[in-house]
Amino acid sequence: MGHFALSEAVIRLGAFALIFAVMAVFELWSPRLERAEMAGALKARRWFTNVSVLVISSALLRVIFPAAAVGTAMWAEAHGYGLFRLVGLDPLVAGIASFFILDFAIWAEHVANHKIPILWRIHRMHHSDTGFDVTTALRFHPLEIVVSMLWKAVVVIAVGAPVFSVLLFEIVLNGSSMFNHANARLPTRFDALLRLVLVTPDMHRVHHSSHRPETDSNYGFNFPFWDRLFSTYRARPERGHMGMEIGLAEYRDDGPARLGWILALPFRPLRRVNKSSPENSADKARQTSP
Repeated sequence: MGHFALSEAVIRLGAFALIFAVMAVFELWSPRLERAEMAGALKARRWFTNVSVLVISSALLRVIFPAAAVGTAMWAEAHGYGLFRLVGLDPLVAGIASFFILDFAIWAEHVANHKIPILWRIHRMHHSDTGFDVTTALRFHPLEIVVSMLWKAVVVIAVGAPVFSVLLFEIVLNGSSMFNHANARLPTRFDALLRLVLVTPDMHRVHHSSHRPETDSNYGFNFPFWDRLFSTYRARPERGHMGMEIGLAEYRDDGPARLGWILALPFRPLRRVNKSSPENSADKARQTSP
């Protein structure tokens, strides 16, 4: 168990480093948006903050949940837990089904993070980033990472997800998140075809708009199917990608680029913005403190 956990960590770290490097180079080679917050000193501060959050979250997760999702799958397998094992489903079929079930579970969790006030308090740290690049994919509050891992563990145990499918899902989820958060330009026709089966940067960027109806759309990280199925898909922002405002309308200063500020954000009061603004008409449900 200990040897496998070490190997799993090495595999995931190697995959992360490779994908991060590729996407960072892709952004430099073919940037989609060129804005002040994505260049120069502000970009450097954002990158330092976002990468630091990843380090803190990873360390906390290893302390609180050392087994992580893969270790949970191993434990469930050793004890014979899970629906697929009870019905004797073929391991390959169970692995494929588990991958899609886990992806839907992450999509549903993401929706809950936007709809449930106490979860939105934590998740809004991710959306407070005024830039949008590969490091935004790393910007999740440590509390959200722990809650997400607990949720994945419940799903893994309930369905009896095979170990190989959980490891593959974790690698793919991490990689696709960096891909669809990248400030990268894809050819229009290629993007249109790709987003039929995979969430693209242009598709997910809509979700990071400060315009609330757009923030509450395109929740997917891997597959676009769930947003299309549940009518939360939005093809493009109203003001276009070049004109859209990224981040949260209530936080437009330099706070979102500072590490201490974003770590404390879940404990700050929800800030009210201009009530007459159409961007904020859907925000009233989030204004009640839990």
